[in-house]
Amino acid sequence: MAIRAADEPTVLTQPDLAALAAFAHRLADASGAAIMPHFRAGRAVVDKGGLKGEAYDPVTEADREAETAIRALIAAEHPDHGILGEEHGAEPGTSPLTWVIDPIDGTRAFITGGPQWGTLIALNDGEKPVLGVLDQPFTGERWIGLDGRTDFHARGKVERLRTRPCSALGDAVVTSTHPWSYFTPEEQTLFRAIDARARMTRFGGDCYAYGLLAMGCLDAVVESALKPWDIQALIPIVEGAGGVVTTWTGGDPQDGGQIVASGDERLHAQLLKILAR
Repeated sequence: MAIRAADEPTVLTQPDLAALAAFAHRLADASGAAIMPHFRAGRAVVDKGGLKGEAYDPVTEADREAETAIRALIAAEHPDHGILGEEHGAEPGTSPLTWVIDPIDGTRAFITGGPQWGTLIALNDGEKPVLGVLDQPFTGERWIGLDGRTDFHARGKVERLRTRPCSALGDAVVTSTHPWSYFTPEEQTLFRAIDARARMTRFGGDCYAYGLLAMGCLDAVVESALKPWDIQALIPIVEGAGGVVTTWTGGDPQDGGQIVASGDERLHAQLLKILAR
């Protein structure tokens, strides 16, 4: 569900946004410090899905400790803010502002030693996500989308990102986390129609794929079965780089579900014609 903690969203000034962005960097630092001792360390994995009789849904101590670290900082410095996190649920605040957290998006990559995972931190103003962070502490890469721009922090440098032009599906590189695990049979049929027309498709990536989209390394990401914490941080990142994020029917993507993100509006329109059938 969309986050609306008050009748009206908070009006954030430029100094407000700058201070909250600095705080978001601190949240990402705390998350990375909690996660990294667990990466490639052979730690135990719990199957949340199996405990509920559902499909495999892994979680690690790194997920839980990272979210705990983020929540502790928010509680200490912004106790009026709400929190919605994958591992520890919702804590409504007295302010319209809510932090939306996925401590490790891409847990399957994490537990198999791959680098295509990240921490997602969004700030929702009560109406929409206005700030988004994608942090990959192992590679030392961080994307932050804020106020209509996206910056990439890595190796001591900061670079403003732009998506690349791609006007036709036949020229596009399209990615999805998994070609069938997260798609229903009907959704698989629609994705295959895209795959048949695209220049190339790639699989895997979770949140990392959206970072590559913002960098201009690929042209579209098509997903389904997403939760709010899977997508809210990525919306300001993709949009700030000049891209588009919607549901498969062209609607508001912040609640998750069927999501398509594109680097070029012209390509996005072509994808919607296929996906909205």
